[in-house]
Amino acid sequence: MNLRVLVLTLLLICSFGRSNIRSWAQAAAPETHRKTSEPYTGDLSVFESAGRDQRLQIERVMDVLGLGPGKQVADIGAGSGWFTVRAAKRVGGLGVVYAVDISPEAERYITDRARKEKLNNVTAVLSTPDDPKLPAGSVDAVLLLKTYHEVAHPVTLLRNLRSALRAGAKVGVIDRNGNGQDHGIEKDVVIGEAKDAGYRLSEQYDFVKGDNMDYFLVFTVAE
Repeated sequence: MNLRVLVLTLLLICSFGRSNIRSWAQAAAPETHRKTSEPYTGDLSVFESAGRDQRLQIERVMDVLGLGPGKQVADIGAGSGWFTVRAAKRVGGLGVVYAVDISPEAERYITDRARKEKLNNVTAVLSTPDDPKLPAGSVDAVLLLKTYHEVAHPVTLLRNLRSALRAGAKVGVIDRNGNGQDHGIEKDVVIGEAKDAGYRLSEQYDFVKGDNMDYFLVFTVAE
């Protein structure tokens, strides 16, 4: 080993400890590139199709995520706010729903929708592709609904999400199996990327849509 590298390694171990060195190395590791789908930029009303509640069994999804009165939730990739408004009604006036999207159009759309529907517990958040921009320790549950396949750097996004999670927070991903470019991503890829970001798979379901393609994964921060 190069003497200079050896000295630097020993200094790092003495300064930070072995566990911190491991965390630093994981955070510094480059993220593997994979294929993704282009984020949707069309008419946001397309997400409001009749019967979507039943197809996705969204009430059951909210049960799994533990949504109830007073809970604080993040809808990442909120789009038209379809899930946002349902979560807002579930958590009530003492709860909060952060509607997170990278599109300024979506942020404006959701802000206007929440005002019209008198949902004072909704906060629209304009994020960046790699950072949800949520306050520290702000959420009990997160859902990425048909959004994960559009995330170009999912490990980075999930790492940046961690500071916003409260103890025991659940992170849900609903998507469909695919190759990344066809508006889907294989669930094993999602599980592997979440692990790299410091999460563990706690639950998985296939009841959404019942088409043998869609899946619902639930993660928590790994101990």
